[in-house]
Amino acid sequence: MDNPSHPRAEHLYPGGVLETVVNVSEGRDRRIIGAIGAAAGTALLDVHCDPDHHRSVFTIAATDAGRTEAATRRLVDVAFEDLDIRDHAGVHPRLGIVDVVPFVALGTTPPDVAVSAAHAFGDWIARAHAVPVFFYDDAAPDQQTLPTVRRDAFRSLMPDRGPKTPHPTLGATAVGARAPMIAVNVELATSNIAIAQRIARETRERDGGLLGVRALGLALETRSTVQVSMNIVDLGVTSLERACTEVHDRARLADVATVRVELVGLVPASEITRSSPRFLAWSGLSERDTIEARVRPA
Repeated sequence: MDNPSHPRAEHLYPGGVLETVVNVSEGRDRRIIGAIGAAAGTALLDVHCDPDHHRSVFTIAATDAGRTEAATRRLVDVAFEDLDIRDHAGVHPRLGIVDVVPFVALGTTPPDVAVSAAHAFGDWIARAHAVPVFFYDDAAPDQQTLPTVRRDAFRSLMPDRGPKTPHPTLGATAVGARAPMIAVNVELATSNIAIAQRIARETRERDGGLLGVRALGLALETRSTVQVSMNIVDLGVTSLERACTEVHDRARLADVATVRVELVGLVPASEITRSSPRFLAWSGLSERDTIEARVRPA
């Protein structure tokens, strides 16, 4: 596991980190994506963009919570300058231009720091941009989940901050505070969307699959393939390796090969440490893909 060019992640910072993972509804225009990411400065750790999802995920983290919050606000300001939700079409569900902003306490950072940061950010985005805000997970009084927000927003569920209707060009934003989770796609060597949807259904918790796993089967038109897109939201019960292996094994039963494992953002170092060498070799993942390996001390 050790790589001399990447010192062990736990030695890269002595204390805690506050992370945000900003999901923006733009995954095709590289110029705009670059400008949005640049606004976060050196707190930006990773950018993942996908033209089929038409979505980019910006991972921001720092040992100074205030630096994380400031970088996140700068990034959002630029995204709102350049993008219009009325022009957007992609396979991933979305509420708005800045679709989801979770705050995550890592290391020794107390969870209530993430909750306070989420509330402050929600207040700011509603006040500065007149964007409706829905809180989720630990930021919400009833700990409503992100899928609940997506399903019920502006129907049976009204915003926690800001206007009661979507902004005409910016939509709405879900702001959360949560434990570390992993977003990962497993691409299959087929264009048959029914296979991906069946595997997603069999894998996700709500239909009797793996605990703590949410999954969708999505078509990738630019690659003429399909993928099982997963959020692993309870790493204490289901690991990255377990979830990806489940998809791989179910695909094999359908005589379909897996093409690649694609992280959306970064993973906690502990998830790489507990993965088997066989899985790491198959997936191509390593310590370089961890949050801890990229954080720059304040």
